[in-house]
Amino acid sequence: MNYDQILKKIDKEIKPFANEGNVSDSIHELALINPSKFGIHLVTTEKMDYSFGDSNEKFSIQSISKVLSLSYAFQFLGENIWSRVGVEPSGNPFNSLAQLEYEKGKPRNPFINAGAIVIADILVSNLKNPKNDFLSFVRNLANCNSIDFNEKVALSEKKVGFRNAALANILKSFGNLKNGVEEVLDFYFYQCSIEMTCKELAQSCYFFANGGNTYSQNQRILTESQIKRLNALMQTCGFYDESGEFAYKVGLPGKSGIGGGIMAIHPQKYCVATWSPRLNLKGNSVMGMKALELLTTETQMSIF
Repeated sequence: MNYDQILKKIDKEIKPFANEGNVSDSIHELALINPSKFGIHLVTTEKMDYSFGDSNEKFSIQSISKVLSLSYAFQFLGENIWSRVGVEPSGNPFNSLAQLEYEKGKPRNPFINAGAIVIADILVSNLKNPKNDFLSFVRNLANCNSIDFNEKVALSEKKVGFRNAALANILKSFGNLKNGVEEVLDFYFYQCSIEMTCKELAQSCYFFANGGNTYSQNQRILTESQIKRLNALMQTCGFYDESGEFAYKVGLPGKSGIGGGIMAIHPQKYCVATWSPRLNLKGNSVMGMKALELLTTETQMSIF
């Protein structure tokens, strides 16, 4: 597969979409990002790297971090994790209070905010130094020690995190939060603030495409069966209310974030990460979605 040629064609064909969408203004620090940025990095399971654009510029991965925190928590609880969070698409906004109340404190899936807060609670319970240990886990996945939290983004999220606090308190009221609300939310906000380049993100999520084996040192962190399940969750729940649209147009498991990043994988083929801050009304990157649609069209490869 000539990925260099394919990426060059994508670069040309996505240009008309450069001014579509808006940068997220829900978190002050994210609203300051240059909206014209675009980068993509693809790493094959043979560890061949292809990229163009702003692929070496760091950005806040936001909700993409949820697939990494879930992978870490899966190591501790295994299948028991599903007693606290479900595996179904939500069909509601990612921060819905009404759905969590109606379903008695068990979030539909680990990628909506309530579900990710439960996963954060599991990690706080099982890690000696939660933030440092999680950061070390991510750095090891990408084989990169320069990956770090963005303090300004984390603090900015805290200032406007009222709805997440409400979700955490509902979880606590139903007994599905074992630690203190403030402690869990602090971890959650820092988790979402992690900054990576497209290259670092693609390499950190490489294990989803490679049967649980990491990019660095080919270390196995999850079984093939566990990876299959997490990939299925990304396929059905990774893009909130646009998960069906992404499956229809792109046909790959993946996860998006309001920082403008998208990570997607083709099992046994590649992991790809895109970044473009302008979002559509569903909160997903306009150019990122289009670039990945073009990628699977040009390669004539999806999981279907």
